[in-house]
Amino acid sequence: MDNGVEDKRLLVIEAEFASPLRVARREGNILSGTIRLAWDKGNLGNMTKQTSVRATGAHISIIGHITRDELLREFSAAEGHNGLANRFLWVCVRRTKFRPLGGRLKRDISDALASRLKGALVFGCKTGEVRLTKRAKKLWCQKVYPKLGAEVPGLLGAVISRAEPQVLRLSIIYALLDNSMFISPKHLQAANAVWRYCADSARFIFGDALGDATADSLLAHLRQNEKGFTRNEIREIFSRNRSEREISNALRLLKEYRFVRCVREETGGRPSERWFAVR
Repeated sequence: MDNGVEDKRLLVIEAEFASPLRVARREGNILSGTIRLAWDKGNLGNMTKQTSVRATGAHISIIGHITRDELLREFSAAEGHNGLANRFLWVCVRRTKFRPLGGRLKRDISDALASRLKGALVFGCKTGEVRLTKRAKKLWCQKVYPKLGAEVPGLLGAVISRAEPQVLRLSIIYALLDNSMFISPKHLQAANAVWRYCADSARFIFGDALGDATADSLLAHLRQNEKGFTRNEIREIFSRNRSEREISNALRLLKEYRFVRCVREETGGRPSERWFAVR
């Protein structure tokens, strides 16, 4: 019997985040599902009969680095819609200064930060359930939660669809950093500000892509042509390498999210369809 370990925390720093994205796409690979389970409850395990491994109550954090172009190249629509992407906070960062010899915080500043963080960690280990104050609960129920729950179409909507739990988790961190066992309005507002930046970052990264290659390509062509396209012209866009079903599904998806509109044209026989991008 392996009793395991008491400390169930794991921080993974992945300097090349494209690598696990490629691994997750392999048929039969369980990495994506494992990450999702880790975010949900932290109860993990495999189904191998002879060498089964199990972890309960694991607390896993992942910091990944990747460029926008590489992310869009390696990221598939499946990862967006299966819930992997919305378990991450997407943060766009850029260099603001040129430091040929690097930089370092002053000793007194780093010592002060380390002391505050150590105090928050000690406090957090002794704290049980963290709850919202009455004012924070009112703010959450009347303003923050309804706005976070607003529907966003396409792939972006899938990527940021866990806004509510993400903000609550962030607000708990701010409360514990303040050595407080209650989430106050200021903690909730700080968490919401972080989330807005993450949501804006995701919008910058993924734009209004739907995650369907045919639909995204067709939308780009429609936006470049104010005269629109008939069904036959749409087939020509793809050099007739898309089936009628693929084209119909793409048009249905674009229409569902109000990215396109259809106008029926009389031809003296069977009416034809002309599709336009909604501007």
